[in-house]
Amino acid sequence: MDVVNAMIQEKPVVIFSKSSCCMSHSIESLIRGFGANPTIYQLDQLPNGHQIERALVQLGFRQSVPVVFIGQKLVGNERQVMSLHVKNQLVPLLIQAGAIWI
Repeated sequence: MDVVNAMIQEKPVVIFSKSSCCMSHSIESLIRGFGANPTIYQLDQLPNGHQIERALVQLGFRQSVPVVFIGQKLVGNERQVMSLHVKNQLVPLLIQAGAIWI
């Protein structure tokens, strides 16, 4: 988990993804649509991607991607992000994290 913590520090929005994951792409597009510029880590393209993937699975995710952190806090996977969006809570989180400005 230490490797994941190091990767999310000082970054308003981080998405752990794989280049072949359509849900990761959808979540990235949603967040970019609000004007945020998330840091994207493609696990299948990183030398230590398997180690990071194991750490994410240990957080309780059956699928390792997408996993989203906003303001260095774990938001979750695509379901949690979409739930926040439907409840109009995603944009306030992005603002609070300094990812977007109004």
